[in-house]
Amino acid sequence: MASFFDSHPAKGKRMHVVPGLKVLYFGTPVVLISSRNEDGTANLAPMSSAWWLGQSCMLGLGNSGQTTANLLRERECVLNLPSSAMVDAVDRIALTTGKSAVPDHKAKQGYRYEPDKFSAAQLTEQTSELVRAPRVAECPVQLECRVVSTHPFGGPTPHATAFQVEVLRAHVEEDLIIPGTHYVDPLGWDPLIMKFCEFFGGGHSVHPSKLAEGWKMPHQLQPVAVRAGAARR
Repeated sequence: MASFFDSHPAKGKRMHVVPGLKVLYFGTPVVLISSRNEDGTANLAPMSSAWWLGQSCMLGLGNSGQTTANLLRERECVLNLPSSAMVDAVDRIALTTGKSAVPDHKAKQGYRYEPDKFSAAQLTEQTSELVRAPRVAECPVQLECRVVSTHPFGGPTPHATAFQVEVLRAHVEEDLIIPGTHYVDPLGWDPLIMKFCEFFGGGHSVHPSKLAEGWKMPHQLQPVAVRAGAARR
């Protein structure tokens, strides 16, 4: 039996389409993962496939990246959470890799080999307390972690690895802590969000993304500061 909504689609519900989405990045915080290379130097990689539950975090990383190799070998890392104000630094290394032999699919997207990601991003290494990988001094939130388990991810021929990590120690800027508590102030914390390969902060587009260019995403966005300036003219 047909319902009211079937015969009155405009009044009862919004119409949906099936576009065959190529990317499912609906919006997650950007994380700068710092890890140690085989020679002891630091690697730094932006990613946005992370989620937390309790004191654990799941990370989704492609198997061709240097960070994946480092985490499998070293079993530790630091998850550095940048604020939206740090978007320039993150975007400087968006199309870089710590792999000296750049994988073909990344080369086609515009990636280049960068052995010193911290300098390229214009960020500062800060010694960690419980792991050997350094923290990013400029990041308001830094989470020292150890790898608990790994899981192949991505179909019959896995192209990625899901890492379960345990947060050993959390470093948070004092101004972000609600006084007298152990909680982060959600009004004060403005994380950098990647949504469909574009950068957002406070719900607004904050910076054009090199990653979106490399992935040929059909976006024509203007950062919020540009739009605000245009409105004043």
